Amino acid sequence: MNGNGFPSKEIVFRLREQYPPGARVELVCMNDPYSKLKPGDQGTVDFVDDTGTIFCHWDNGSTLGVVYGEDSVRKI
Repeated sequence: MNGNGFPSKEIVFRLREQYPPGARVELVCMNDPYSKLKPGDQGTVDFVDDTGTIFCHWDNGSTLGVVYGEDSVRKI
């Protein structure tokens, strides 16, 4: 993280390499008590924004982003 609380450009670059559009992911954890997503839910990466948030089209219909440093997914 840099001084403004966001990941560095290098981290965002690595996230974009690791999770390109179309990559399939599985949710490990989400730090959002209002989300209907649960560990094990799967989805397809749409894009990674400049803050490192991984936006996905989840198989359950959700499009909630995975926030860098708060939530976690793994590639499947």
